[in-house]
Amino acid sequence: MTKERNLIWYRNDLRIHDHELLYKANKTDGEIIPFYCFDNRQFAITSFGFPKTGAFRAQFLLETVINLRNSLQKLGSDLIVRKGLPEEIIPQICQELKITTVYFFSEVTSEEKEVEQKLLTQLKKIKVKIKTYWNTTLYHQENIPFTIAEIPELFTNFRKEVEKRAIVKDIFPTPKKLPSLPKIDRGIIPTLAELGLEKPPLDHRQILNFIGGETEAINRLNHYFWETDSLKRYKETRNQMLGANYSSKFSPWLANGSLSPRYIYHEVKKYENQKVKNDSTYWLIFELLWRDYFHFIAAKHGNKIFQKTGLRGLQIPWLEDWNKFNLWCEGKTGFPLIDANMKELKYTGFMSNRGRQNVASFLTKNLGINWQMGVEWFESLLIDYDVCSNYGNWNYTAGVGNDGRGFRYFNIPKQSQDYDPNGQYVKHWLTKLKNIPPKLVHQPWTLTPSQQEKYHLILGRDYPYPLVDLAQSVAENEKIYQKATLIK
Repeated sequence: MTKERNLIWYRNDLRIHDHELLYKANKTDGEIIPFYCFDNRQFAITSFGFPKTGAFRAQFLLETVINLRNSLQKLGSDLIVRKGLPEEIIPQICQELKITTVYFFSEVTSEEKEVEQKLLTQLKKIKVKIKTYWNTTLYHQENIPFTIAEIPELFTNFRKEVEKRAIVKDIFPTPKKLPSLPKIDRGIIPTLAELGLEKPPLDHRQILNFIGGETEAINRLNHYFWETDSLKRYKETRNQMLGANYSSKFSPWLANGSLSPRYIYHEVKKYENQKVKNDSTYWLIFELLWRDYFHFIAAKHGNKIFQKTGLRGLQIPWLEDWNKFNLWCEGKTGFPLIDANMKELKYTGFMSNRGRQNVASFLTKNLGINWQMGVEWFESLLIDYDVCSNYGNWNYTAGVGNDGRGFRYFNIPKQSQDYDPNGQYVKHWLTKLKNIPPKLVHQPWTLTPSQQEKYHLILGRDYPYPLVDLAQSVAENEKIYQKATLIK
């Protein structure tokens, strides 16, 4: 009897640990054909004119795919790599290798689902079976106490029920050996240039050098949990902005699936048994639950998360002021906390969670600029871009998400004092401010001419004047927001 040939289409699951498809396909005693496609559409231009996948994330992805191929080769297999459209390439491979079944993890957002549907149509024509599974989240869809349609509109309600009534699955064992590939061109992993991108800039101010791949993901987890014992302080330090270990920084590896959320969860449980169980160990799982929530909300609401009116359907007359938007992108708003975070994003592809909340609030609540422009800028630059989390968080911060607390904004001066009281973070990224004392560094516009001369900082030349009046701009945008809620 001829053995089955199973093609595993890798997408955002670029690992061999805790990989349900790999485990189940290997259990069939058939041949396994691991496949990855660099989809041309992921390297196109967004609606506002940015590279959909910028150089930082592309570099991280290339490193991840190289690492995956190496891992598969060590198990006796390999990774077939192509560049193009998966719904066209996979059927061709299926016919060339007489594939019987294609395995893949299904996604929840429209672009990905459209590709899946096109593929299913083509595979049906050539009588190839399809097996799809749920992935990405800590809690499996079948283990939460709601159907997708019943997902609560408030995170707290979701969290309480999930914590009370749901379970986290065990991780799937990593195969010790895989069957070798049949004769086929393995393909060459493209370069950045072949993806239409230049090499990302190296900046000496970058604290943590993110390297893509499952190997580095596991190394990072071991470093954070076991080598530095940083997990036990996570809740206290997670809102900091400067340093390698104030937060776990697992998000880039989680985003492309080179690190499993279940693996993190079970390592936390091991840490609690062997080291300490406290608010910090709980909080890391809490953050994974937020990530789950955005994924389930995207599954429930579909394209509403992408629309300008957001989940709440608010008709806010957002501005598309490209001059102010570009100053925001370049970190030239005149507000050091905003500018330092935007510089870090531009030169590293990463920004702290606290930073993201502040810059998104500033763009929408102080500048009144269309949040969709901000979301696409993040999509282009962030190495940890995840469609559900990115759009979910921007919906939330812009006030169009499923949060009923009305007009909420981040008080930039207070945030600056709370999270960077001595100005270490802003001085790290804005070197022109290095001579200014802590009590003045977050308000350089208050410097007198003599102080500017003393601290070697001339406003308007070395550092910009504020783009807006913070209090006045918040008041104006709140009126606009409240009017939109009344119309609704």
